[in-house]
Amino acid sequence: MRAVVVGGGIGGLAAAVGLRRVGWDVTVLEKAPEITGAGAGISLWPNARRCLDVLGVETPLQEQRDGGLRDKRGRRITGWDAAAFTRNHGLPLAAVHRRDLVDALARALPRETIKTGAEVTEVRDDGFVRYTGGELHADLVVAADGINSQIRKGAPPVYSGSTAFRGVAHRPGTPLSTSWDRGAEIGVLPLAGGDVYWWISYVVRAGERPADVKAYLKQHFGDWHDPIPALIDATPAADILHHDLYHLGTPLPTYVRGKIALLGDAAHAMPPFLGQGGCQALEDAVVLAHAMSTEDTTENALGKYDQERRKRSQKVARDSVRAGKIGPQLTNPVATTLRKALLRMTPAQATARIGAGISGWQPPDLPRPDRPRTP
Repeated sequence: MRAVVVGGGIGGLAAAVGLRRVGWDVTVLEKAPEITGAGAGISLWPNARRCLDVLGVETPLQEQRDGGLRDKRGRRITGWDAAAFTRNHGLPLAAVHRRDLVDALARALPRETIKTGAEVTEVRDDGFVRYTGGELHADLVVAADGINSQIRKGAPPVYSGSTAFRGVAHRPGTPLSTSWDRGAEIGVLPLAGGDVYWWISYVVRAGERPADVKAYLKQHFGDWHDPIPALIDATPAADILHHDLYHLGTPLPTYVRGKIALLGDAAHAMPPFLGQGGCQALEDAVVLAHAMSTEDTTENALGKYDQERRKRSQKVARDSVRAGKIGPQLTNPVATTLRKALLRMTPAQATARIGAGISGWQPPDLPRPDRPRTP
């Protein structure tokens, strides 16, 4: 059985690894000239860490220690208990450089599996794929081509209301923290080797692009508490990523079409306010591979994948939108003052339970098929 995966990001590579583990012949088509893992950092919640274990992929994770939520002056709003998080979620929260995660997934595949510089120009429901360099006939096409997927058709992304800046600085010893002000959030996540991933989400009109990104960030966030100004200063301007945050505003009625399975952002792009975008793509990959190894036909397997993934991932997407609106996107001064007062009364152990319903998800095993299957 042959699968073609369109897109060499986290979701596409994970799907390729999973499908190969259950006996499929896989080709990954990536339009970029190389697999680079462009981006900054990514948080890996326990549900995603379990997926990597099932896939047999190891990458240098940095488990997060105690932190908490602060205001822009650095005053504590509520604490976060790492030990309580582990008890409630089953594993510690971890972070990794996106580059390292992509590299680890790519290394789990034979080199000849991945074709770079291969832009897909046509995909048909019957599994035919044309790309710059050739064409393939597949029993399964995995559309992992991102939020602006050309394979998805329709359902254009909508602006979430926030833009985001992301960067990685080398600053050993920097602790975990999240800080809020009206319409803004700044997160700090330690990575392996003394690097630190930082991000800023900021409510602003879509499409605004500062001519000097560092001057802009210093103007708006230079008076926030340490180490935020220092992290911005320590990051080269050319390495600071700036993207408006989009998501799929209308949930898709199905994740499958013919022999095509939509996966990751192509299926359920969500804002990052729960840190679950990449995590849900990893879940997709494991469930798809499991369905392909346990169902008698590809059609039945795709039906099972759609049934298991659509309801859950779309709920996580809705929760992510809601988390943004009551969290870092809240701008009303009365509402933000009330929110701060309520959070200050919340014990750290209670804060550590937030998200356990999402991160407690357990992936299926990936058995190899024990009988011939029908396309």
